[in-house]
Amino acid sequence: MSLGDDQEGSGGYGGTGQTRTHLPGTGNSDLYGGARRSGRSSSRSLVTVVGVIVLLIAAIAFANRGGDDSSTSAEGAGGQPKASSTAASGKTPVQSNSGEVPTVFAHDAQGAQSAAANYAVALGSTDMFAKTTRDDVLQAVITPSRVAGLEAALDKAYTPEFNETLGLNRDGSAPASYTFVSRTSPIGTKVTQTSAAATTVDVWCGGLLGLAGANSTNPVTSSWFTITMQLEWTSNTWKIVTHSQKEGPSPVPGDDKASSADEMAKAVQEFGGFTYAR
Repeated sequence: MSLGDDQEGSGGYGGTGQTRTHLPGTGNSDLYGGARRSGRSSSRSLVTVVGVIVLLIAAIAFANRGGDDSSTSAEGAGGQPKASSTAASGKTPVQSNSGEVPTVFAHDAQGAQSAAANYAVALGSTDMFAKTTRDDVLQAVITPSRVAGLEAALDKAYTPEFNETLGLNRDGSAPASYTFVSRTSPIGTKVTQTSAAATTVDVWCGGLLGLAGANSTNPVTSSWFTITMQLEWTSNTWKIVTHSQKEGPSPVPGDDKASSADEMAKAVQEFGGFTYAR
């Protein structure tokens, strides 16, 4: 499966222009600096769309290149868990050092699904917004022959100017008193093609993206999307050869009241993420 096959009818990577987010009613005036459902400007909407696109902008880089041949400690600040701190269990437990992207998986369809789920988390993380940590992620999840080209492509996409449009500092860090949120949570996986040397996996995901802070004009929003990864068995593990993204499946939004900026920032800081094993 090639990237060209996946792009048609997808509506754009990251659910471009189609993200539906339930916001509080008019009785709640504190949605990150007073932003409301009825008061969002066109520029605010544009930045939100751009933010969703960047959640997995690596897919765009792969598409542009054609590809048709197919966190160091267990605790964060204040002793809180980091996103990779919670070990997973499964047929063959995921193996990784604390704080690193899991990269050791079984040589079977279940191992490929575990790899795809964990790689989706890494590619949708805040690490993708800074050069050093982004390169570390790519080295961990991309097949060696594709790493250099993808690093160059993403350097052109994640520019200091781009970070500023999201409300970040030019180096990709969050401004003082703000918490930058970029998380991908796999809901399930499905193998569509498999062999000993190559396996294609679909990963259904929910995502969070935004800047939590009292005066943020980019509050944290949610999205739903499916990532298709073509993996190859190399160096005794699964690595990504190509991947693409399409919108959905998306549930009907519920009646949940949106949390305040402080509540959202606290949740992200206190709740560690998971590693995944099929």
